[in-house]
Amino acid sequence: MRVVFAGTPEVAVPALDAIAASRHELVGVVTRPDAPSGRGRKLVASPVAQRADEIGVPVLKPVHPREPEFQAALAALRPDACPVVAYGALLPQSALDLVPHGWINLHFSVLPAWRGAAPVQHALWAGDELTGATTFRIVKELDAGPVFGVMTERIRAADTAGDLLTRLAEGGAGLLVQTLDGIEDGTLAAREQPDDGVSFAPKILVDDARIDWTHPAIGIDRQVRACDPAPGAWSTFEGERIKIGPVTIADRDALEPGVLEVTKNAVLVGTASAPVQLGDVKAFGKKQMAAADWARGVRLESGTRLGSDA
Repeated sequence: MRVVFAGTPEVAVPALDAIAASRHELVGVVTRPDAPSGRGRKLVASPVAQRADEIGVPVLKPVHPREPEFQAALAALRPDACPVVAYGALLPQSALDLVPHGWINLHFSVLPAWRGAAPVQHALWAGDELTGATTFRIVKELDAGPVFGVMTERIRAADTAGDLLTRLAEGGAGLLVQTLDGIEDGTLAAREQPDDGVSFAPKILVDDARIDWTHPAIGIDRQVRACDPAPGAWSTFEGERIKIGPVTIADRDALEPGVLEVTKNAVLVGTASAPVQLGDVKAFGKKQMAAADWARGVRLESGTRLGSDA
């Protein structure tokens, strides 16, 4: 089939590479426009755009896919299907209707669980033991289209969102190519998603990532891992935000929530259950460092409370 791939961040690159190496003819790539980055705010192409340039595939960068100029350019490429991974813009019906086999999305959950922008983060935060990836045909309703294929992945005890997403991106790339193969061969039919088991995964914002030390340690551990690498779990110390992660649940007597116990080699924080030991800390304007080094640098004493001066 002739395919046009749509995606934007680094997590979409494995799928782009897999499709480029497949039997399908990759005739174009759609991605978000160049965005300002770094201290100089210089415009930088998306990871998908950069990879497409490296392999010599034409790139379309519409501000919004409803633009008539973009839709005319897409139609001129005559795609049979448009595989999608984390493109980042809602597709209007007029764009969906341009492609005979539709826009086939790779979503990083087992649908209908965790529809939305942050399925991996929400699965970790909720304490799910199993997640995966799903290929489905995009329809107007968010992540509700009929499903082609599913893969599963067990969530490991120390997984961060970044760890888990990396594995799903690699495994999902193969699933997406298999889905395109099955559509072309006529051996794969989409099936509607069930009405039960639907859950939603909206984007996790910076405010959502603030640690509430009155929660149990297991919940704080999940939150920290779910927010790694972005937006980063945080608390406050002396009125300034500090990013925290990872944490380890300590097998010892409880501390009052938010209260610190500082030793030569460790910094413990009280929660609603067992204390947690801080791994790394990144104070405002400083480099990330081990919690014990941070504690020495700010002359931290036991009994200090995190988060009380926010």
